Amino acid sequence: MTETPEPVRPQLVRGFRTSGQVDPRVTAQAAVDLRVSMVLAVLGGRSVEDVAQEWDVESSLLHRWVRDFLVAGTAVITNQPDPDEARQRDRFLAAFAHELRTPVAVARGWAMMLAEGDVPEEKLPESHERLADALTRLSDHILDVELSASASLGRVRVNAEPIDLATLCQGLTGSPDVRHGADLSVYADPRLLSRVLRDLWETAHREPTPDRVSIDVVESGSWQEIRVVREGEPISPMILRALFDPFGTNDDTTGVTIGLYLARALVVAHGGFLGAEGDEEGTVLLARLPREPAQEPAPGPTPAGPGPDGDKGGKP
Repeated sequence: MTETPEPVRPQLVRGFRTSGQVDPRVTAQAAVDLRVSMVLAVLGGRSVEDVAQEWDVESSLLHRWVRDFLVAGTAVITNQPDPDEARQRDRFLAAFAHELRTPVAVARGWAMMLAEGDVPEEKLPESHERLADALTRLSDHILDVELSASASLGRVRVNAEPIDLATLCQGLTGSPDVRHGADLSVYADPRLLSRVLRDLWETAHREPTPDRVSIDVVESGSWQEIRVVREGEPISPMILRALFDPFGTNDDTTGVTIGLYLARALVVAHGGFLGAEGDEEGTVLLARLPREPAQEPAPGPTPAGPGPDGDKGGKP
């Protein structure tokens, strides 16, 4: 009778104790992304609270980054991607269709009326303006979707430079001034940051109508924080959570919208993060960016494995 061998118990690796134990690609990314540095510090044995205090971030946020880091790594090892990805893809397609529906319908309507000569001559300038506005909205929605898809694939290129935020704010509805910190330069990509500001500004003006909305810039440790301050009745926590979830339900229940998903993805591409806080007197939407511009990580070694058609066992 053959004796059954004792099962071998796997050994747990307690963390990265030396830099030589970390993949060079991860080390390169940690050098330019503060969040990766913080996660590696926790995996190396330091407490979440200690690392969060050092880097001036909320410990709950760091807990989430560590969890996401481990979940992503587990998916690579087991070759079983998160099942939520497929649902997010479907919601993304629904959001895309919903956001395009209105401007397409408006543009088609005005184009047909102009083609059939149904617009009085004195109304032609107005009709041309409305058609152009619908096409502009359509173009903006397509760019939003393109940026969202690029961000999810890690392909958004951030060309950071010192930005005068007061000038960028003039492109928002109402051309608001920066209330505090207008003299501070923010390191960011002006094209991408303008879309972040647009979404935060529009969100801060959601119903119920606020008493006042202002923009502040403050420095906090290694971060610069752009704060869109809504005074008056706050946005409910439930609505805020839905806005931060990818493609939450739209107000009119006819579909789903991108919400703050794109804004968060673009801030993350800068090496920062998006958040919200508030009380009974108002809500603050904030984008926290590194004070120093992020550099592109050095290219790491090409991973070994099968060719493009084979199982690489990984994902972006």
